[in-house]
Amino acid sequence: MPQMSSMKAKFFALLCLIILLMIAIGRSLNAASPSPTIVRVGYPQLNGAVIPLWTIQEGKLDRPYGVDFKPIYIPGGSRLTQTAVSGDVDIALTGGAVINAILSGAELMYIALQVPTYAFSLYGRPEVKEVSDLRGKILGVITKGAASDHASIALLRVHKMTQKDMKVLYFSRQQDALAALDKGIVNAAVLSAPTTLMARRLGYKQIVNIGSLKLPYTFIGAAVNRSLARQNPEVIKSFLKAFMAGLKASKDQPAFAKQSSARHFASQDPEIADEAYNSFVPLFPRVPYVLEDAVRGTLAATDHPKAATADPKMFFDNRFLQELESSGFVKELYGNK
Repeated sequence: MPQMSSMKAKFFALLCLIILLMIAIGRSLNAASPSPTIVRVGYPQLNGAVIPLWTIQEGKLDRPYGVDFKPIYIPGGSRLTQTAVSGDVDIALTGGAVINAILSGAELMYIALQVPTYAFSLYGRPEVKEVSDLRGKILGVITKGAASDHASIALLRVHKMTQKDMKVLYFSRQQDALAALDKGIVNAAVLSAPTTLMARRLGYKQIVNIGSLKLPYTFIGAAVNRSLARQNPEVIKSFLKAFMAGLKASKDQPAFAKQSSARHFASQDPEIADEAYNSFVPLFPRVPYVLEDAVRGTLAATDHPKAATADPKMFFDNRFLQELESSGFVKELYGNK
């Protein structure tokens, strides 16, 4: 019996040692692989500009950089921008609404710009055959003070017109503007892909491809609160690493990028994903630096009273991207390409 008790004691001691070792190993693994930092990324429209974000989410391309993107769809650039101001999203992927917000005192800034021109087209009913036909008509755009609105202002300026030459109706979503066009509520609408394909299928013709005019503009970029960037510079750099990985994957893996975006368009129609991909992905830069000319173009399109005298440099900070490029990250990401 004493021998049996001794064996039990040894077995119990060995079991305790194994349990302690397992706990220690678990703690070591947790220390070596901390949970990724959640980054809430808001976007305002369902179009091809968001393909990199969806590709990152689908392929978990953010995880190697220690971040976990949580995409949040918030219709309308102005509404999304206010959500960024309030801190309810960490990154806002949006356009000219950020410029308006900064002019009004918001502590935001761009840290990346993925589409530096207007990626819109003007579609119209039969009575609108050219831009000049908009005089006295009704034009549909998406959100006052945001990218679609600025695109209409810039286009009209090229044709020596202003929004005062017509009535402008504002909508929250591309689909709503197209529905208004189809019902005759508006005579023309400023649309982006893939809504452009849906417009053609309904029989409406493209009057002008605004993007082909190559007018500099902050169509969609990554905006962040300055305080967040100051307090968490490494998270900002991790976000940008993952974001660039998404830009690269969108170009290098078109089939996967289209598949990643298709479900967000609520359609299994491959032509819709093709339209979005072909309209936007060729515009994506290798390194998404914010271009001063694009900011200047946005300032020229906004009617904010402070826009005319504003310094374009106050709206962005390329420091994080510059640090990543200097560190060799971009060369490592792209290899010899």
